[in-house]
Amino acid sequence: MDRGIHRLNPVDMLLVEDNPGDVLLVKEVFRESGIPHRMQVAEDGEEAMAILRAPGETLPQIILLDLNLPRKSGLEVLSEIKQDDRLKKIPVVVVTTSMSRRDILQSYERHANCYITKPVDFDQFMNVLRSIGDFWLTVATLPERQ
Repeated sequence: MDRGIHRLNPVDMLLVEDNPGDVLLVKEVFRESGIPHRMQVAEDGEEAMAILRAPGETLPQIILLDLNLPRKSGLEVLSEIKQDDRLKKIPVVVVTTSMSRRDILQSYERHANCYITKPVDFDQFMNVLRSIGDFWLTVATLPERQ
């Protein structure tokens, strides 16, 4: 049974991605999934942290984070999220082109919940995005909204 389709409330998501093409792909895959969600997009690390720290804003229930970002790297954003008592329980899924062992290790040392390397092939990338949605929005239990 696909539990995500039967969600009463949409999942609040933050996508931190500076590549407009990847943003469109992610939005399209999640729109096609039929899983109720609201997706906010930050184009760089500074914007992501401004969104997360905005007073009165509802926090996302999951963050999809690229590492290679302008102004503030994804690793810096990840560190700030996981050191902040208000933000640290939000699952952070790193979705990046980097296959660097160092980036993988540093992401997990900073408490990333998952590290996924973006495939270069379009169809494979679409399948990876569908898998992320299937797991994180239908199987995993996400934290309550704040």
